[in-house]
Amino acid sequence: MELFERLKKVRTELHLSQDYVAKIVGVNRTAIVEIESGKRSVKTEELKKFSELFQISADELLNGRNTEMPNAVFARSFSSLDEDDQQEILNLIEFKKMLKERRG
Repeated sequence: MELFERLKKVRTELHLSQDYVAKIVGVNRTAIVEIESGKRSVKTEELKKFSELFQISADELLNGRNTEMPNAVFARSFSSLDEDDQQEILNLIEFKKMLKERRG
């Protein structure tokens, strides 16, 4: 698997939109489309930002590995937040559950 394929795979596993990733990486959505299709190479600074966003080492992105499931990345990110931010996320989760129950 090539770098561009790994980037797309991780992004989709994390349920991140191309627009969101583009904003974080500092490029436009077209650049992300081109990167993910192998039509554009990834610059060093962009690779660093992908690595930080996905919480995967640049080496792992470049050389391949089994990517973590989104819940593992979420758990790692969640634990790095302060108590107030964690509570806000927990409240949002409960709110989303309530909305889902009302719909179904």
